[in-house]
Amino acid sequence: MGGSGNELTVTTPSDREVVMSRAFDAPRELVFEAHSSCEHMSKWWGPRSSEFVSCDIDFRVGGKWRIVLGTTEGDVTFFGEYLEIVRPERITWTFGFGDNPGGPETYVFEEHNGKTTITSAAVVGSAEELDAMLGSGMVEGARETYDRLDEYLGVPAAPAAG
Repeated sequence: MGGSGNELTVTTPSDREVVMSRAFDAPRELVFEAHSSCEHMSKWWGPRSSEFVSCDIDFRVGGKWRIVLGTTEGDVTFFGEYLEIVRPERITWTFGFGDNPGGPETYVFEEHNGKTTITSAAVVGSAEELDAMLGSGMVEGARETYDRLDEYLGVPAAPAAG
């Protein structure tokens, strides 16, 4: 965190698209795996001010996912369905939030010299929807969530049994 230079970048290639990118000092397989189960995601998903309430992840194409965070304003639910999983390169899922069913979002994992860059791209229904999403604090939440992922990836893995 901080001095690593691994900062979140956010761009809007069109009035209905948002692209976020961030590098992590970890191998691609590890970064990908951190997105594949409640066991992992419960350690880093969401801003620090939220409480991880519940999680259900069926990590397969056609599988559903649902994460509930407790906030000072009440519980917030994120949910969707996995549309594509290509280990350890790409995950495409639908990304719903609250009452908004959301649309498809694709995460691409690229490794270069031991660093992995995640690039997520989402298309929303309208320019107004994108403006509302960007105005909701989503960028700040994503930045803090990725900071937490960066910290989690720095935790040494448990030694293999044997």
